[in-house]
Amino acid sequence: MMIRRLFKNRSIKNRFNAFLDKYKIPREYLSVNRKSVSRALAVGAFWLFIPMPFQMLAVLGVTPFFIFNVPVALLMVWISNPATMPAMYYVEYLLGNLILGNEGEESVEISMHWFTTHWDDIFISMYVGAFTLSIFFAVLLYFLSNWLWRDSVKREKNEKDVIRRRINKES
Repeated sequence: MMIRRLFKNRSIKNRFNAFLDKYKIPREYLSVNRKSVSRALAVGAFWLFIPMPFQMLAVLGVTPFFIFNVPVALLMVWISNPATMPAMYYVEYLLGNLILGNEGEESVEISMHWFTTHWDDIFISMYVGAFTLSIFFAVLLYFLSNWLWRDSVKREKNEKDVIRRRINKES
């Protein structure tokens, strides 16, 4: 809601349009609307769980196929960073073992060293868990953000209606 109001400011809008024109950036990649932001959250959530280098390049690679707000999607993939990756990989590995019915490694350490030395043993389980989490959170964030956006618009409209009725009663 506040982002929409920010972009209604004419001076910011003029500078924003000049920036887009100068660098020939399609407006759809920076648009702030329900569909664009919801898609961006879904795309970002999908790629943030996939254990791979250069997740941001993957986001940029799918940009022409799913029109979304690119900065929002890029911010989403930053959730997976060197501090959060070991815990995320461990959860993905456990989930993958659960789905595949594997027992897995007996002594798991949450460290990059352990993951790199046992990569061949955990690869399939971790990626099954990663794709499961990616799809689940992408769908969840897409529908949740859509619902929250619509709800906020409805609440804002109701507040305006209440104010209008008060003004009409006082007149």
